Amino acid sequence: MNWNEHKAIYLQIADRIIEDILIEKLKSGDRVASVRELAAQIQVNPNTVVRSYGMLEQAAILHNQRGLGFYIAEGAIEKARVLKRTEFLEQTLPEVFKTMQLLQIPVNELMALHHQFQNISQ
Repeated sequence: MNWNEHKAIYLQIADRIIEDILIEKLKSGDRVASVRELAAQIQVNPNTVVRSYGMLEQAAILHNQRGLGFYIAEGAIEKARVLKRTEFLEQTLPEVFKTMQLLQIPVNELMALHHQFQNISQ
């Protein structure tokens, strides 16, 4: 896994799991890799994975079955979508608007690009 040096690794691990849920690679009831398995696979300290899983458990995206491991919680896709949408609206989008203002990119130019991308993807 390639790491972004500007974001904590545990958050990047959580983001990857959330993305897998949003693209339905992981579904409610699926077991996720154990802490040790994932730590070895992506070559990080197990405590980093524990922190990621803990954050996702606190957000009710994962749940821990004692002795069995972590599983994707019921309704995880909706919770993941809300979490990522909130993050986008509160963190990413303000940064985009700030950059647009600095570069003097008008909103209508952004809308035109949006329409171009929509036409390409259809």
